[in-house]
Order: sequence, then C-alpha cells, then structure tokens
Amino acid sequence: MPHATVHLMRHGEVHNPDGVLYGRLPGFHLSERGYKMADRLGEYFAAQRDAGALITHLVASPLLRAQETAAPTATALGLQIETDERVIEAENHFEGLKVNPRELARPRHWPYLVNPLRPSWGEAYAQQVERVMAAVQQARQTAVERGGPGAEAVIVSHQLPIWSTRLAAEGRRLAHDPRKRECTLTSLTSLTFDDGGRLTGVTYREPAADLLVGASTTPGA
Repeated sequence: MPHATVHLMRHGEVHNPDGVLYGRLPGFHLSERGYKMADRLGEYFAAQRDAGALITHLVASPLLRAQETAAPTATALGLQIETDERVIEAENHFEGLKVNPRELARPRHWPYLVNPLRPSWGEAYAQQVERVMAAVQQARQTAVERGGPGAEAVIVSHQLPIWSTRLAAEGRRLAHDPRKRECTLTSLTSLTFDDGGRLTGVTYREPAADLLVGASTTPGA
C-alpha cells in the first residue's frame, strides 16, 4: 500500500453556452450535467471510504466550478473544502474569447503565438507543474498527519494544470497537443508516494465516464 495518495480531480462540466475559453473568469458555474458529475464523484469517494480508504483532506481551486465540484465530496466525507490558489486554472491570453481560426488570425494575437512549446499565450507549463506539485506535496503531508500511513487527499483543479503535472510525473515532454489530453471532466489523476514523499506511481480513472457522452469539450485553458 502506498504511504499516501493525492487524487487530482478535474471539475465537472461548466455552463458555457457561448463556448468561450473561460479560464479564470468569475461566474462560470457547473451545468446541470456538471452537478450530476460532481454528485457521482461524491458517491465514488464515499464508496471508497466505506471500502477502507483513509480520505482525510479535500482541497479545491478558488474558481466557482471547482468549489461546486468539491461540494458533494465534502458532504459525503464530512470534510471541509480548503481552498488553494496554487491549483487554479492556467493564465491564458485568450480568456473570454472563442478560440477559432478566425480569431487566431487577428494581428493582435500574433505575438502570443510565437512559441507553442512554452506556451507563449499563457502561463508556462513548467510553472504550472511547479505550483501544482507544491500543493500536492502539502496535501500529501496534511493527509498523512491526519490519517497516518495510507492516507489520501483530493484536490479539485483544472484540465491543463492537471495534465501538465501528469506529463511531468511520467517524465514526458510538457509541450503537447491539447486535443490529446487524457483528463476528462471529473476524471481522477492519482499520484502515489512513499514514506519519503517520493512519487511512486500515476493512475488515471473516469468514475463518471457514462456522463461524458454529449458533454462540452471546450477547455478552460
């Protein structure tokens, strides 16, 4: 059994009828389907606890969609949601816009498209990994302090920071094709650690896979 596990959960589907890249904009709450996804994850973690999991710590990004996604898990496990700015969505120049070929062709955007490997349109992938892994290590430590060896923590975050962190954890290049991210709505990217805090494994699950059919695929960043 791993000494500790930290589950990075992506938020549920967002109400976004205009299809914009919502990024860090306020007021983007879950859709009806998104609330169902969040409820499903609450049920999932309750079942895990009943099966013996020591889930002792719950963290969420300050953005509304992450807080709403965390709420059913908090209720199911009797935990408080602890907000951590380090797991917030990535900064993005195109926030609030519909990102399509016509928009990208506007000259005002060209300076932000010069280096997709960083990427130049927003927060560097490496910077995202640094802040998220700092939050993960703190969550790991807090979970163990509260529950002892084998304790688990849940962090509700966003697709790009989670995916960048997974790429780094698996020793892969951070530059990637956004269309190929394996990080669906309310998916779990779980990081396991030994008693020295060293990463020992990465697993991926989709407890709400059946609710993904027809769900929005517009990323936040």
